[in-house]
Amino acid sequence: MERLRIALGSDRAGHDYKTLLAEDLQASDAVIKVIDVGVHGQDKIPYPKIAVTAAQLIASGCADRALLICHTGLGMAIAANKVPGIRAVTAHDPYSVRCSIVSNNAQVLTFGQGVVGLSVARRLAAKWLTYRFDPNSSAAVKVEAIHAFETSRNSS
Repeated sequence: MERLRIALGSDRAGHDYKTLLAEDLQASDAVIKVIDVGVHGQDKIPYPKIAVTAAQLIASGCADRALLICHTGLGMAIAANKVPGIRAVTAHDPYSVRCSIVSNNAQVLTFGQGVVGLSVARRLAAKWLTYRFDPNSSAAVKVEAIHAFETSRNSS
C-alpha cells in the first residue's frame, strides 16, 4: 500500500487533538510524511486559513490527504471545500470515515474536538489511513460527475 503524505492542521479549539494525532500519524506505517500547517501553541490563526492551506497542498500535489481539527469539524470542511478539486468531509463514525474514501474519494477528513472523544478520533484516523479509493468502482462515475460539475462551473 502506498504511503501517504498527510497535511495536518487545527485551530486553537482543535490543537490538543492535533498534537496527539500528529504523534499517531508519524508512527503509522501508512504515512511517509506529516506536514503541520498550524496552529502552533497559542497562535490565533483562523480556521479557514489553516483549512485552505492544507487543501492547497493537496491540490498542488504536495500532499495526498489532510486531517483537520476544529471545535466541530464543520468549519474546516466548509473552508477546505472552497479549493477547486477538493472534497472535504466531517465524519465522527467509522462508516462515514470509510465511505468518505471508498465512496467519495474525499481527500480531507475533519473532526470536531468538541464533538468526538479522543480515543474515537484516534481510532477513526488510524482506519482512515487504511482506505483507498478504487477508480474502477461504481462510485468513480459519481465522483467524476462532481468533478465535471465543478470544472464546468469554474470555467464559466
